[in-house]
Amino acid sequence: MNKYRKLSKWILNIFFIIIAFIALFPLISLIISSFRPSSELMRNGITFSINWSELSLNNYIHIFTESPAYWEWYGNSLIISGITIVLSLFFSSMIGYALAVYDFKGRNILFLCVLIIIMIPFEVLMLPLYQLMISLNLINTYTGVMLPLIVAPTAVFFFRQYAMGLPTELMDAARIDGCTEYGIYFKIMAPLMLPSFSAMAILQGLNSWNNFLWPLLVIRSNDLFTLPIGLATLLTPYGNNYDTLIAGAVMTILPIIILFIFFQRYFVAGLTSGGVKG
Repeated sequence: MNKYRKLSKWILNIFFIIIAFIALFPLISLIISSFRPSSELMRNGITFSINWSELSLNNYIHIFTESPAYWEWYGNSLIISGITIVLSLFFSSMIGYALAVYDFKGRNILFLCVLIIIMIPFEVLMLPLYQLMISLNLINTYTGVMLPLIVAPTAVFFFRQYAMGLPTELMDAARIDGCTEYGIYFKIMAPLMLPSFSAMAILQGLNSWNNFLWPLLVIRSNDLFTLPIGLATLLTPYGNNYDTLIAGAVMTILPIIILFIFFQRYFVAGLTSGGVKG
């Protein structure tokens, strides 16, 4: 029986290693291609075959020395994603918390509206949102890009499900001690929701960092482009700047990896708790 269990364990490990390799294959191909000369990329495209004599750091040197626009795009994405994460966590968590712990008239209707918005594709909402940005004179601004993403219905739903599992006895005890409702949230409940904050920080950061369609509609100036839009402009009918495109695409992965490293301790706990409580 022990030999059978060990054999089964080895088979499962090999199976998951193969699955992981298949999942990572596009990323590995991209990283290898980022060290190839642009002429080779033009001829053969992104492939997994390795010719060690052709690999060099020239593409990355080109990014750091001859691509100032790339770093403008990088900075724009960092600013937009950073502010969006902070504001989204702040507002979405408070709304989800209120829907979970307070009993007020219309609570279920509001939660139903959140669920309906989740089910509506963003492409359906783009036109009215775009008209709203025009009315508010927010076209070609950071605010116009961030405003529709600040209160994410998915994040509200997630925080609501997580907050429903929090002990309400702590709230009653805090009220007896004279603590305000805002004090209860920020001093007692928010620290208990730390795993949910970490999980949503990663998911919201990933969504904002990779967002392409909405910034493409709102932004007009080249100096305000985010990374996805900026990298897309490198592919034109008149020439393809693979020196910046491939190496730049690899560099875009770094912030998400760093974000996950910082919050990985609570990531799985936040997802599982938010999914089963309530």
